[in-house]
Amino acid sequence: MREDVLPALSLSVSEAARQLRVTRQTLHRVLAGKSGVSPEMAVRLGKFCGNGPGIWLRMQQTFDLWHAERRLRDDLEKIPAHKMG
Repeated sequence: MREDVLPALSLSVSEAARQLRVTRQTLHRVLAGKSGVSPEMAVRLGKFCGNGPGIWLRMQQTFDLWHAERRLRDDLEKIPAHKMG
């Protein structure tokens, strides 16, 4: 968002935060990857960007899963895989 959306709209983080009706600090934490995109933020971003909240939640979920798999890599190697059905 920081690299694509804000420059395309010629908006600063402060102005985008004002339009999203969140604090600049809240938006900065999301942009910096220090806070995840909550369902509420996804609704705001979806309205702001015109692409709906689902894409923002899916991107957050993909990001979270990617990091979880890396953090748990050693444990996952020790868990057996079972076939259901």
